[in-house]
Amino acid sequence: MATSTEPEGTPPAAKGSKGEANRKRSSEQGQGGQGGAGSGGGGGGGWQKRKKKEVFIYGNYKNYYGYRIDRNVGEDPRLEAFKKQWFENKDCLDIGCNQGLVTIGLAMKFNCRSILGVDIDSGLIETAKWNLRRIMRQDKVATKNVKAQELPDSPSQSSTREVASELSNGNRHQDLFKIVSFRRENFVECMDGCSEQYDTILCLSVTKWIHLNWGDDGLVTLFVKIWRLLRPGGVFIMEPQPWSSYKNNRLVSEVAKENFSTICIYPETFREVLLDKIGFRSVELIADRLVGTVSGFNRPIEVYHK
Repeated sequence: MATSTEPEGTPPAAKGSKGEANRKRSSEQGQGGQGGAGSGGGGGGGWQKRKKKEVFIYGNYKNYYGYRIDRNVGEDPRLEAFKKQWFENKDCLDIGCNQGLVTIGLAMKFNCRSILGVDIDSGLIETAKWNLRRIMRQDKVATKNVKAQELPDSPSQSSTREVASELSNGNRHQDLFKIVSFRRENFVECMDGCSEQYDTILCLSVTKWIHLNWGDDGLVTLFVKIWRLLRPGGVFIMEPQPWSSYKNNRLVSEVAKENFSTICIYPETFREVLLDKIGFRSVELIADRLVGTVSGFNRPIEVYHK
């Protein structure tokens, strides 16, 4: 599911009081990111169709990074807050990877051993794969251009060679296809095959969408599955959305509306659940305000240690 993302395919049957009819209606509403068509009065009493409004019931926004990152900032501010030791030579999982830019950025900046990005939206996964290919192409072009500028007696020869070395070795672009992968997956759908296989798991601005679509049961399933997938000593990096954000999105679908009214586990109690119920041994707050983040996306980032 990722950075704020998700759909395609019918979600699992609702638990508790959530009806299958509501789940089906919500899924149809969100299919392909479309929903809510309407019509209004036209000239001369005729009817004119209104343009369909995109509804992202899983938070699967198509231009998510454009919404939350300042145009003047080149790198996602969250990457600045992360520590190298959480990713270097580690096997990582990015839940709700959206278009994969953070996933790819982590691999490039911190030299992950492997990193898998998953999202419920197949369209976003295809875009993530395209972004990976695009970045690889850009790196090859940049490397060729730098090498072409190397002249035998050029005063800048040493500095140019240094840049070429960084492009070919320092940022590991040529290894990205071996390091980064993407897969369409509904992360809370089942618990089959959950066993320790990751050192670091990220869930950035995704918990709200899981909560609104699958309720408290879905949220607990998310936390339990993350715990099971983490190796001993592993870290879980979470960027939860505040309750005010839930209120703003509670009417995105009938399922979200119903779940919102029955939620008992509020964002401010996530820490208690993860430490006392799930079993994480400690937590640290690594970012309370991120420079370069658009207003409304200044969210705390918490790191839980298994």
